Amino acid sequence: MLVVITVGAGGAVLDESALTGEARPAGHGPGEVVRSGTLNPGGPFDPRATTSAADSTYAGIVRLVSEAERSQAPFVRLADRYAMWFLPLTLAVAGVAWAAGGAERAVAVLVVATPCPLILAAPVALVSGLSAAARRGVVVKSGGVLERLARCTTLVLDKTGTLTAGQPAVTDVVPAGPLPPQEILTLAASLDQVSGHVLAAAIVRAAAGRGGPLVLPEAVEEVPGQGIAGTVRGRPVRVGRAAWAGVTGDPQWVTKVRRRARLDGALTVFVAADGRSVGAVVLQDRIRPDARQTIRAIRHGGVTRIVLATGDRAEAAGPVGALTGVDEVLAGLTPEGKLDVVRREQRQAPVIMTGDGINDAPALALADVGIAMGARGSTASSEAADAVLTVDQLGRLGDVAALARRTRRIALQSVLAGMGMSLTAMAVAAAGLLPAVWGALLQKAIDVAVILNALRALRPPAPDVRVTPAYIALTRRFRTEHQAIRADIDQLRATADALGSPGAMTRVRRAYDMLTGEVWPHEAAEEAELYPSLNRLLGGADPTAPMSRAHAEIAYQIARLGRLIDDIGDRAPDEDDIADLRGVLYGLHAILRLHTVQEDETYLSLGDTTDTVAV
Repeated sequence: MLVVITVGAGGAVLDESALTGEARPAGHGPGEVVRSGTLNPGGPFDPRATTSAADSTYAGIVRLVSEAERSQAPFVRLADRYAMWFLPLTLAVAGVAWAAGGAERAVAVLVVATPCPLILAAPVALVSGLSAAARRGVVVKSGGVLERLARCTTLVLDKTGTLTAGQPAVTDVVPAGPLPPQEILTLAASLDQVSGHVLAAAIVRAAAGRGGPLVLPEAVEEVPGQGIAGTVRGRPVRVGRAAWAGVTGDPQWVTKVRRRARLDGALTVFVAADGRSVGAVVLQDRIRPDARQTIRAIRHGGVTRIVLATGDRAEAAGPVGALTGVDEVLAGLTPEGKLDVVRREQRQAPVIMTGDGINDAPALALADVGIAMGARGSTASSEAADAVLTVDQLGRLGDVAALARRTRRIALQSVLAGMGMSLTAMAVAAAGLLPAVWGALLQKAIDVAVILNALRALRPPAPDVRVTPAYIALTRRFRTEHQAIRADIDQLRATADALGSPGAMTRVRRAYDMLTGEVWPHEAAEEAELYPSLNRLLGGADPTAPMSRAHAEIAYQIARLGRLIDDIGDRAPDEDDIADLRGVLYGLHAILRLHTVQEDETYLSLGDTTDTVAV
């Protein structure tokens, strides 16, 4: 088993996301020491073990998990807290009854002093809650976990794979000259088909999703940590670092790409064709479309403080925290650092920890409730956690937090109501007004009543809005269309950036054709089909009016772009033309991007439910 390895000649590119949470592969040169538990998505290299398995990074994480599990504070179950005083009280009342009226009264008191609200009603409510949580896609490992979850008001969560997709995706293609972005992406993807690099897979997925005609490359050479070179349709192509792609100095387009990457926490891959740099591909671990809605759902479930704790870079974590609305962002954390964060928060309130990586396992074990992202997470995190999210939807965590509180409330109702009725019956029996036989029948009636009440936890609370199967079908259709037009929306910004370069007006006309042929038909279909359905579902006076106004603005700006294109005609645009075109294109990019996200987080999210009504 290789534990800590020293990279040999040629270097290596390693995927350390399981340990650090950072989606970007890490490059290591000859002689550098790297940690065990990483993956090698790149080319081969010569490793050398320098420590034993007991001293490896992975073994250290296992030790941290064990220490965290031992250091958890003891938790007193709900039934135990009430049993501590109910039993002595019962014996005291029975003793008083014996002294006042003899053994017959004492026996009657003991008969009606039913422990069923404690030994049956509370467990029935908790098991019902476990069943309801499992139906929502969260496997909670015990009723005690559900009780602790009901008390938690702070959430510490990881970034990669939790609030983000967990893998890089192409967000933009920036041309250096007249070569269109789609052709740049197709050339890069054709070459990257034979690369094992994690960014190569993202580029291939993006090109295939945009309908790029990929071909197999020839004469391929890949240098780990630098890039890949080969021939695509007879053209020499290079994909990788800036120097590998022939970028020298700091051209304006390169400065712009690098600035954008710094601002957005993104990655860049440069592309060269025919011996010269032709552009760059920008990749980013995208924020999940439902991330902000997820945070709101978690707060609605009773969590008052949310901390984003990640091993990723601060420049990548900061934008995610700002856009999703968490209370605090802590970046660059080791597994020990995440433990410190959980300990700090536990001094203020009970803590839920959510994560999916090996590096999250110690914090998951230490938290009051650890919830692992089991759909795509590591086995280590699932084993260390108290609950496992089996669906790739973090928003279910908010549902289950609310369900845990409701389950605990029902269990408490059953316990208190049952004990209250028992105490009343005990008082009546102690006074000699309730014989033991009738007390036994009354005791059974109390048991049945509290158990039936506890079974209410099986049924989820009625949703605020009950959607129909037809509406769910509409949301799935428009969500799929949103995924398709996101690439079109990104092209508007790239087209605006390229104004002033050769062939810019061709790209503007192509963007206008895309808007009129793809984007606007989608928006018009929403206005004609989705919004009327929403109005019927939500009721009130035109609840979709603000979003409908956005549709009107989109239509106006598209028409305005068409008029600008007609006005410019075949002549080269002057400075005023370029300023007007940029204003419209940037405006459309901003409006469409915000409008699409708003629909995903509000109207289309209503379809994410199991509560439907037939029509």
